[in-house]
Amino acid sequence: MYTAPHIVIPQIKDLHKIDVYEANGGYGAYRKILGMTPDAVIDEVKKSGLRGRGGACFSTGMKWSFMPKGNDKPKYLVINGDESEPGSFKDRQILEYNPHQLIEGILIAGYAMGIKSAFIYIRGEYHKWVKIMQTAVDEAYAKGYIGEKMKSVFGGDYTMEIVVHKGAGAYVCGEETAMMSSLEGDRGYPRFKPPFPANKGLWGMPTTINNVETLATVPPIISMGSHAYSQIGAVGHCGTLLYGLSGHLNKPGVYELPTDVLLTDLIYKYGGGVPGNKKVKAVIPGGSSMPPLHGDEIEGVVMNNEALKAYKTFIGTGGVMVMDEDTDIPKLLLRIVHFYHHESCGQCTPCREGCGWMEKLLKRIVKGDATTEDIDLLMSVANNIDGNTICALGEAAAWPVQGFLRKFRSEFEAKVKTNRSFIPLNVVHGRRASADTLLPA
Repeated sequence: MYTAPHIVIPQIKDLHKIDVYEANGGYGAYRKILGMTPDAVIDEVKKSGLRGRGGACFSTGMKWSFMPKGNDKPKYLVINGDESEPGSFKDRQILEYNPHQLIEGILIAGYAMGIKSAFIYIRGEYHKWVKIMQTAVDEAYAKGYIGEKMKSVFGGDYTMEIVVHKGAGAYVCGEETAMMSSLEGDRGYPRFKPPFPANKGLWGMPTTINNVETLATVPPIISMGSHAYSQIGAVGHCGTLLYGLSGHLNKPGVYELPTDVLLTDLIYKYGGGVPGNKKVKAVIPGGSSMPPLHGDEIEGVVMNNEALKAYKTFIGTGGVMVMDEDTDIPKLLLRIVHFYHHESCGQCTPCREGCGWMEKLLKRIVKGDATTEDIDLLMSVANNIDGNTICALGEAAAWPVQGFLRKFRSEFEAKVKTNRSFIPLNVVHGRRASADTLLPA
């Protein structure tokens, strides 16, 4: 079933049905690890080089090793399906076309870490995909692949319970600690770290949070072996990725490809090029929070996290957004910042206030009522948000502003004035200004 590059979403009809999944070797990887020790499973995932697919790109095996040993208290696994990043739409492909591979990945992860309860957290707007995932979980329960029946189906004492949880539509809940707060029934506020989730997570118990694509990649690793998997794609960030191509492309969509694929191949070979054969002005490589690439620097860019660091950006969620030569960059950035301003939870002052200030400044620039000082102020606000918030939403808002201003400053300068007459909206301040003229010199 697992033939590169189609290992996360194999090209098999009706794979979302449990009988079809089983007929193609499904749940074989879980049966295989039952003959291994939990530590051996973790070591196998470490050796594969698998890194998280949710944006941070942290070693999955290393993350699993942080889970405390023993079962003196409950431990939890949370699967992050809160895919709310603009430009990112790859996890829903797994939920729709290969949900049982995700379930099998959950079973393997749970066995390796000694976890018996898992929560699949899916964004509130994904009504269709919540239903599909719930159907798959119900099928697995009926077969005895989840729940108490696992003891008779697979042997041994290990069992796993899986709950599909629908979020309420907040972008910030994609952050792992905010997601835990949401699962607990509280407002989706991120938490300070430390303590880290592996020590104190869901309901104060040890918790591991993994992305949907991350866990769906685990069964192929077990089936083909860590060495074979590590030979796919680029050194340092191996395997395949689900690249979500959107924007000004003839063939947008989700493409599973090795991590050594070129950005130009994504655009022209798989994405079908830009409509009207227009030039590429900019590319956001990993979802709207990632700093952009200028159209002049896309040649030779390899689409993995290590390679993109040289361009001061990251792979993020693999959401590749292409903008053609006619794109109004300041207007585009205003749309991005508006989203982050709207989605800020309001807990941290730099993010709560700064996102609003950035949106106001960008509105002024787009309207043509700004000066060069406003551009400098916009960068200053972004710099003061970056690194000064509890969670990464602050960086998500600041990075695109910093990136677009660095690489497309001339487009912002073309919209500003040399000076501006400021008319205060506040009546008190207006009267104060008038009273100043009455004071003796």
